Amino acid sequence: MIWVIDASVAIRWFLTDEVNPAADDVLHRVIDEPESFAVPELFAFEVFSVLCRLHPHGPRVFHDGVMPLLDGGIFRQPMTAALSTRASAFLEHGLTGYDACYAALARDVGGAWLTFDRKAHTCIAAEGISCYLAEGLPPGW
Repeated sequence: MIWVIDASVAIRWFLTDEVNPAADDVLHRVIDEPESFAVPELFAFEVFSVLCRLHPHGPRVFHDGVMPLLDGGIFRQPMTAALSTRASAFLEHGLTGYDACYAALARDVGGAWLTFDRKAHTCIAAEGISCYLAEGLPPGW
């Protein structure tokens, strides 16, 4: 199984007020099995933006904490015409353009999108390609 990591998961690795055991479990597994994870390229931009806004040392934390993970073997999907076409179908479910890219990537890799975004998960729960981590780790973790 390939797990698609949402920015909402990564943020919890670096913000004290957002710590969550499920997010920590994801981080440990990313370190041990980076090839089991994927992100759309927008993930890096989203995480950088949030860290710069909410963390007192955001740019340094991103450089020292996030970039080694991204460079360590996680599959990084660039935006392509094909991905945007597949993501467009998820807009009809009520996802934002960003979230639609995560969902489309999860479907493309035959995996599941790990997120703390309840609203997004609820929009596509019937598709079986997302996991709302606030309720725990996915089956088969």
